[in-house]
Amino acid sequence: MENEKGNEVYSKVVRAGKRTYFMDVKATKGNDFYLTITESKKVLQDGKEVFQKHKIFLYKEDFDKFQEGLQHVVSKIDAIRGSENNHHSVNENTYAEVSFDDL
Repeated sequence: MENEKGNEVYSKVVRAGKRTYFMDVKATKGNDFYLTITESKKVLQDGKEVFQKHKIFLYKEDFDKFQEGLQHVVSKIDAIRGSENNHHSVNENTYAEVSFDDL
């Protein structure tokens, strides 16, 4: 198994309230790049503070589709917020509330 630190190319840390996101660009043995996105959240478990982590791996062949999907969703959120700010009702079928804790 590859050394986790040995294949790291670039890292970006994003602190967002109680969560921290780590975006790490890594290289395979064949020198192909992939991205890991880790969400770390401090939670109380059995009376102790622990970090709960969730990680996804995004491979180079999926970068464009992932970026398109993310941009589409963020644009949709902006449009929904704009509608709400203009006091227009939002169709309840437009989006569903999903908690990552439910997944």
